[in-house]
Amino acid sequence: MSTSASGAREYQYIVRIAGTDLDGTMRIDQALTKIRGIGTTLAKAILHKAEIKPNIRTGYINETEKQKIEDLLANPSKHGILAYQLNRQKDPETGQTLHQIGADLALQIKTDVEQMKNMKSWRGFRHAYGLRVRGQRTRTTGRRGKAMGVRKKQATSKRETSK
Repeated sequence: MSTSASGAREYQYIVRIAGTDLDGTMRIDQALTKIRGIGTTLAKAILHKAEIKPNIRTGYINETEKQKIEDLLANPSKHGILAYQLNRQKDPETGQTLHQIGADLALQIKTDVEQMKNMKSWRGFRHAYGLRVRGQRTRTTGRRGKAMGVRKKQATSKRETSK
């Protein structure tokens, strides 16, 4: 841990890891989940491999610990993170097991959806029409933003129509 001359740890309110600003007041295991593409299981595995206690606050992380975390995020399979914890297993283009975070993950998801639309697969069709993709029920749910239902006619009395 980094210490000053008085022996107290230096504290940062905002810590930047993997291109994402993390709140320094949060526990490190919870703060890592704020990075897109990292869940609780992967965050705990990264901290275990980096030998960082998961209950310390993010603001107390020093530069060497931050560098360890970023190295683990850059290539987690090289450091012994199991393949089922990664989000890109058997990539169709390279055939390797990868893990993507942040803007790279968002771009990869977007290109995957566009590829499904172009090959006119069932999932691509569902994505294109804004419907549920994974087999969820659509009869009663998912009606937000669409014109559905029956519109009732204006109730008119007989007196108004006879005049």
